[in-house]
Amino acid sequence: MTDASEQRLEALRPDSRRDRDPPWVVAKLGWRYHHIGVPTEIERSGEKYLARFKMYITGFDTSPFGVEWMRFEPDCPLPELIKTVPHVAFEVDDLDAALEGLEVLSPPTSPSDGVRAAMIIHNGAPVELIAFRNCFAR
Repeated sequence: MTDASEQRLEALRPDSRRDRDPPWVVAKLGWRYHHIGVPTEIERSGEKYLARFKMYITGFDTSPFGVEWMRFEPDCPLPELIKTVPHVAFEVDDLDAALEGLEVLSPPTSPSDGVRAAMIIHNGAPVELIAFRNCFAR
């Protein structure tokens, strides 16, 4: 993580976080939980193929908890960290502003119509930030 991103996140942190307190990005920035992405090698029913990324996704539309399974082709172009470590995704109102000062693992792209997403790294873990076209009208 860069010095600037560490300083930005440090400024958001309270001295301590109680068990009942939400994460700082939720409490201070208004980010909203969207899903957790879990890499898998198991083929699952209902998979949707994302040809651009050479990966399959499933579960998001049916999981009451927002669990999305991700299975990757051997030649998937995404960074190894995304393909091997689960990530949490937050919806943000302004993706570009949310990325300022953070360590970007995968720059903004559009995985589907009306969606922009990017991956950052925090303490070695991937975190996805996602914005929807309809959220800009809020």
